[in-house]
Amino acid sequence: ATFFKYLIETRAGLPVASIGPSVASVYGGRLKLDGFACVTFSQSGGSPDLAALQKAAQAGGARTVAVVNVENSPVGKNAETLFPIHAGPEKAVAATKSYVAMLFASLGFTAGFTADAALYDDLSRAPDNLRAALASDWSSALSPFAQSASLYCVSRGYGLSVAAESALKLKEICRLHAESYSAAEALHGPVVLAGRGLTVLFFDALDRAGESIAAAEAAMRQRGASTFIAGRAQSARQLPVPDCGNAMIEPLLQATAFYRFAEALSRQLGENPDAPAGLEKVTKTV
Repeated sequence: ATFFKYLIETRAGLPVASIGPSVASVYGGRLKLDGFACVTFSQSGGSPDLAALQKAAQAGGARTVAVVNVENSPVGKNAETLFPIHAGPEKAVAATKSYVAMLFASLGFTAGFTADAALYDDLSRAPDNLRAALASDWSSALSPFAQSASLYCVSRGYGLSVAAESALKLKEICRLHAESYSAAEALHGPVVLAGRGLTVLFFDALDRAGESIAAAEAAMRQRGASTFIAGRAQSARQLPVPDCGNAMIEPLLQATAFYRFAEALSRQLGENPDAPAGLEKVTKTV
């Protein structure tokens, strides 16, 4: 949803807001959404709070759209417009391929909505780039990550959602403390923890957001943090990602390369990346 928000706001100029599901599921709030579209992203489509918000949005006048992996789910069945991502069954507890597929679906939606033929062309080449991303070698970061007391995942713009997803996966399958920040936000407070066993994973950007990310990386490194950069930066700290030439598609490649790394890191730490202790496949919250 964060990725979709940046795409629509930057490419179509329409503001996108995130409404907390508890507004409907806990507080029973009545929403006034005439002229709005409510877009729900969910791998399983089965969480009651998402279904409740979707129902409340529809009652408030919104058109409802579901981007789901499980079509025959409460969220999928009750949407006026359904976008199935066709990722196939998620066999591991922590969803991965459905996340990348939702980013891809968001790009396809944006390309169609804005009639962006160039983005369509770049998307047609994405599968080859994604396969190359799976082969990216991030092994140089395994030991530093495994020995870290704490981790930050940092990006900006289109890559911010991947930073959040990566921090979540480091917690879920590696049992490492990790938080995500935008490159701008990181300098407003979180930077003070640099130098205390902190490792920071930066997801670079091919657009102007890259300048902010580079500034944040330099600040963290100068304060003693161990930093790594997923992207184009040419340094010993670089974690390679295929160069697709499109700032909107790059996050998909970064996420894919990160997943392979996170799996290896989880196994090195003695964890089971497919079935982390304490997690269920579908978490149903109200």
